[in-house]
Amino acid sequence: MPVGHAALSACKADFPLLAREVHGKPLVYLDSAATSQKPESVLDAMDAYYRETNANVHRGVYELAAEATSRFEAGRTAFAKLVNAPREGCIFTKNATEAINLVAWAWGVRTLQAGDEIVITEMEHHSNIVPWQLVAQITGATVRFASVTADGLLDMEDLAGLIGNRTRMVAVVHVSNVLGTINPVARIAEMAHSVDAYCLIDATQSVPHMPVDFAALGVDFLAGTGHKMLGPTGIGVLVAKPEILEEMEPFLGGGEMISDVRKDGSDWNEIPHKFEAGTPPIAEAVGLAAAADYLMDIGMDRVRAHERELAGYMLEAMSEIPDISIFGPRDLDVRGAAVSFALPDIHPHDIAQLVDQHGVSVRAGHHCAKPLMRCLGVPATARASAHIYNSPEDIDVLVEAIGAARSYLAG
Repeated sequence: MPVGHAALSACKADFPLLAREVHGKPLVYLDSAATSQKPESVLDAMDAYYRETNANVHRGVYELAAEATSRFEAGRTAFAKLVNAPREGCIFTKNATEAINLVAWAWGVRTLQAGDEIVITEMEHHSNIVPWQLVAQITGATVRFASVTADGLLDMEDLAGLIGNRTRMVAVVHVSNVLGTINPVARIAEMAHSVDAYCLIDATQSVPHMPVDFAALGVDFLAGTGHKMLGPTGIGVLVAKPEILEEMEPFLGGGEMISDVRKDGSDWNEIPHKFEAGTPPIAEAVGLAAAADYLMDIGMDRVRAHERELAGYMLEAMSEIPDISIFGPRDLDVRGAAVSFALPDIHPHDIAQLVDQHGVSVRAGHHCAKPLMRCLGVPATARASAHIYNSPEDIDVLVEAIGAARSYLAG
């Protein structure tokens, strides 16, 4: 691994897929906010599980089952270490969406009442909106939205005005997948706790890119996902304070989450297994361990410093494009390396298709954030999002590809 964050993009060689070409051009992958690429160590770890220790976990007493269980549980240990969380508070889910739904259904449906309020923000991903709307329909609670300022920041005054005696949950994104905005979640957690409400953060865009300390942030719940942090799809993690999990009822019922089943009822397993019904994503947990170890070997401070530089370079380079609209804050201290943009003369989907001809992969659409799109006054944006394997040269190729797209459309 190179020394110095400016050279961190040299780790691109660890990612096999990034060596391929697209349309005869070297691949420039700038869609890590949607899903990240996977290093060789993750692929090898998952392959080794299937080749060497494939067995179901927790239930067998033979050698293979014990080895499989050990590798599986190493994923829980690694993620807990990555985010400084209690190991027993880390519950495996299939993604961050399910993690948020677990809280909404296992806590919200059983706790919320008519008149209670759930406070979220206009910059949320649909995964942190729809579950609360569903729960509100059942319980009679109300979902309230804190606004976003013109420069892409969460309006903290508006948020403070919404949090009151009726608030039971404050659920906010840590880093916006559209704006790149880094929200002050430790402060938000304090605001929630001041009225005896819980605080949940969607950390899918923060855990892969910056130091995240669950204990220091003081939040009650954290939702993360493997596929955005260099790991596999099919696995997410809900992190929660163990004392809260102990009080919650299970979300799903079946094997592994019980300690006893009788005709007159059942008793639950200890946490976190109480919330992990059925055969879990075993190989995916093995891959998650390898991904977390990869990031921790680099150091999350270095990851953040590298991507901060990339964000600055991207904002500066893209600002030179005539008539471009760039969404989100310009202050690098409060933004990540995902940059959403729009051009008045090219639809975002056309931008994505045309730059793809130059080997550049960017996302186009509403990014599962339709309320935010309406706040921005656009139906969609294009978005370039970087990770540790990107370099300033990748940004140069993107800018050149946008210029070529404009020339092509101009005829």
